[in-house]
Amino acid sequence: MKSRYVYIAMCLFAAATQAVASSADNVHITKAWIRLLPGQLPAGAYADLANDGDQPAVLRDVSSVQFGSSMLHQSSSEGGMSRMAMVDELTLPAHGHVAMAPGGYHLMLEAPKGPLSVGDRVPLKFQFADGSTTTVNFVVRPAYAMGPD
Repeated sequence: MKSRYVYIAMCLFAAATQAVASSADNVHITKAWIRLLPGQLPAGAYADLANDGDQPAVLRDVSSVQFGSSMLHQSSSEGGMSRMAMVDELTLPAHGHVAMAPGGYHLMLEAPKGPLSVGDRVPLKFQFADGSTTTVNFVVRPAYAMGPD
């Protein structure tokens, strides 16, 4: 009888452990890079975000100690006009992928707190709606770069 209670307790513990997996545990951020612009001009940050979880992950904020502010934006083009709009959050679908790339979703990094050079690595902290966070190093690329390589 005692072994049955141990088995039940182990099953409940396993279920509880799976239920508390955070968005940050399920989101993988790769190809992370920053397009460096001269002086105090805002820098664009780009990456691929993949969610291998069973639930959507909602990105609410990205911050960096090396920039005064960061904002999530989406670029679009309609009728020959390019537009850029601030986005409050970005939902990554369950088992889905979102690319932050030039001409689409991206991060605007403003007010650099010091000089950056091509090749530097800048940590950006991603915060999700469930309170979880993950920090990813973004490589600084030149102004003419179109990708992480």
